[in-house]
Amino acid sequence: MAATIIDELGWRGLVYDHTDGVQELVSREKIVLYNGFDPTANSLHIGNLVPMMQLARWQRFGHTPIALAGGGTGMIGDPSGRSTERNLMSLDIIDENVEHIKRQLASILDFDVKSNPAKVVNNADWLRKLSLVEFLRDTGKHFTVNYMMAKDSVKSRLEREDGISYTEFSYMLLQSYDFLYLLETEKCEVQAGGSDQWGNIVAGVELIRRVRGQKAHAVVYPLLTRADGSKFGKTAEGTSVWLSPVRTSPYRFYQYWFNTDDADVVTYLKYFTWLTQAEINEMQAMVDEHPERREAQRRLAREVTRMVHGESALVAAERASQALFGGDISGLSAAEIEDIFAEVPSNTVGSESLSGQGAPIVDLLVASGLASSKAEARRAIQGGGIYLNNQRVTDPAGTVTHEMAIDGCFLVLRKGRRQYHLVRVQ
Repeated sequence: MAATIIDELGWRGLVYDHTDGVQELVSREKIVLYNGFDPTANSLHIGNLVPMMQLARWQRFGHTPIALAGGGTGMIGDPSGRSTERNLMSLDIIDENVEHIKRQLASILDFDVKSNPAKVVNNADWLRKLSLVEFLRDTGKHFTVNYMMAKDSVKSRLEREDGISYTEFSYMLLQSYDFLYLLETEKCEVQAGGSDQWGNIVAGVELIRRVRGQKAHAVVYPLLTRADGSKFGKTAEGTSVWLSPVRTSPYRFYQYWFNTDDADVVTYLKYFTWLTQAEINEMQAMVDEHPERREAQRRLAREVTRMVHGESALVAAERASQALFGGDISGLSAAEIEDIFAEVPSNTVGSESLSGQGAPIVDLLVASGLASSKAEARRAIQGGGIYLNNQRVTDPAGTVTHEMAIDGCFLVLRKGRRQYHLVRVQ
């Protein structure tokens, strides 16, 4: 193990910047730190795994992490990294999202360890009680407009034609107040976040210096992008990869990590797994010497899926993944089949056509487009190239009955190694 948490984050490439003295602070004592999470949806996404994992790393080094759910600041919206104003959410939606976020944080952080249990706090508990006049008098007076306008999150918006609203302009003050509040109530001395949060965090450091005369600290992580410059955390279709299994199934979650580019996989292993430096060096060697085996990607997918969704979900995701390579699919549910083959061409047949003696397999092959004629379908079967539910079809005169449909809903046809077609039974 590295000497300090800063050393650990350093070799993993997770220190973008920090205030002077934080290395000395964490080397001599155990501290409390926090990272904020916006309740903009009812699930966190894999981009949030960066701060979640780093809070957990701090905890493993004996420090106490606080995950702050922004039930109060979520009413305003952080302008950092935004080119437009956020849509304001109702209090009910924000509060509901916060509850979902709390449960997901528990999959990464340890709330039961006796020495330094993690905590989740909601800044709605104090921000929604603030009096505007008192807040402006006690907090706003410590910030000049010039100071706030110089921050990148504000300056970049001021350069746009539609500018920035006073609502979002005030966000920096609220985040600074959070830091001061947690210092006073939880003895929190360090705030962590992404590099786009640097301006907001050091504003909190400055507020604490002015109000309490104490030294507080900031540590920020680099914003993660793919090696090709595209946005991390999005699928090829541009949809977010969520931590909620309802919004992103464990199978698709696993597939996202397994499909990581060779140029990114070692970085992701450093960011998102507990593998040691020696283990990651072994994975780097595998990428360099045998990239076609995708051992590093498989290890990444297994580690992250197990951590977020558990061992049973990992087993199911791997079983589902194997289905695309001819593996056994007899134990998969209709929901899993639909998820796995969502992007495969499909057609629909009536369940009555499969009743009795069933439908000739050659008819299904022609209807699916896997064969242009019944004669071609027979030849493909005789050549051993046709599969039903990943089982080779050997009889050109064979029929398919309703009992063969998975959960009574789907038939999976395959021609050759990878040409799939999904038949929906209705």
